[in-house]
Amino acid sequence: MTRLGEFFAKKSINKSDVARKTGLSKPRLTELTNNPQTKLRADELYLIALAIDVDPGELLEYVCQGLKLKNT
Repeated sequence: MTRLGEFFAKKSINKSDVARKTGLSKPRLTELTNNPQTKLRADELYLIALAIDVDPGELLEYVCQGLKLKNT
């Protein structure tokens, strides 16, 4: 499961509703929430945040939690 998948599970978000509201396909949302190798595009994240009524920055911080610069 991906960080986005964890967010969906934690908030009990229905992927079918998100797909309908965003125009993203159900298979794409399943891929984004289940496969850690799948890359989430910025436009997808923004549309998902709007669809679930969450601040896009909050969703971005949650999804990218743990990322760090290499040499700081």
